Amino acid sequence: MKNKIKKIIFIFFLSINLQADLIGIPGEIIAIKLNEKINKLHDNDLVINFNGNEYAILPVPYSANDTVIKKGSYSIKVKKKDFGESRITITNPSMVDLSKSDSDRAYKESLLIKKALNTFTTNISPSLNFISPVEGIISSRYGKKRFINDKPRSPHLALDIAASEGTTIIAPSSGRIILVGDFFYSGKYIMLDHGKGLISSYSHMSEILVSIDSIVKKGDILGKVGSTGRVTGPHLHWSVYLNKERINPESLLKRNYLDLLLKASQDSI
Repeated sequence: MKNKIKKIIFIFFLSINLQADLIGIPGEIIAIKLNEKINKLHDNDLVINFNGNEYAILPVPYSANDTVIKKGSYSIKVKKKDFGESRITITNPSMVDLSKSDSDRAYKESLLIKKALNTFTTNISPSLNFISPVEGIISSRYGKKRFINDKPRSPHLALDIAASEGTTIIAPSSGRIILVGDFFYSGKYIMLDHGKGLISSYSHMSEILVSIDSIVKKGDILGKVGSTGRVTGPHLHWSVYLNKERINPESLLKRNYLDLLLKASQDSI
C-alpha cells in the first residue's frame, strides 16, 4: 500500500513538472512573452518591448522555493535552492528582544515601508541594468536563513555590502526618493522608486544626502555608509523589490542582465 501511495505521489509531481511552461529560481526575475496565450497579467506589471514583442517582467517569490506557481495562463516550476545560513551576534540584548515601546516603534515604521511599496510610478521608465550602489565587499548574500544570537529570524532578503564608515552610496539606477527615515532596525534609511513597481532601499546609512521627492539619476550620490540601526558593523543593507516581492539585488548587477533575461524566456518557450 505504501509503495502504491509513493508511486501516485511521484506521478503527480512528475505531471506537474511536465506541464510547467517555465522554470524559475526563488528570488529571481522571470520574463513572460505576451502573446495570444497570455496578453495580460496585471495592469501594474512591468512590461518591456523587445524586438517587436512585449514581455511581462515578474518576480519569482522567495517563498515559492520548490513549488509550482501560476502567472496568468503559465505555470512556473520554481527550482529548489539552498541559500545557506547566516549567523550573527548582537551584544545589545535590547536590539534583539524588544521592549514594548521599541516593538511599537518598529511596527509603525514597517507600516511606512509597506505604504511606500504601494507607490506605483508610471512616468519613470525602469532599467534592469543596475550598477553597484557602493564599493565594498559582499558580507551576506540574498536568501540566507538568518540566526541572531542563535535564534531563528526572518531570511536575509537583501544584499549586504561591507564598506568603511562614510563610503559614498550612489543610485544604481534612476528614480525618485519616496521615503526617508531614521528607523529602529534600518537606521538612516531611504527608498528609491525606479518605476512600475521596481523599488530599492538603503539601510544603516551614516548620512543621507537626498530628500523626499528628489529625482536622482544613475550614479548620483544618495548618502554614506554607516552603522545606524541594528547592525554589527558599517555596511549597506540593499534591498530591491518588484511588485512588492524582495528579489536578489546581485542579479541586477550582471552585465546585460535584461538581454540575458529575455533570451532565457525565448529559449524556455
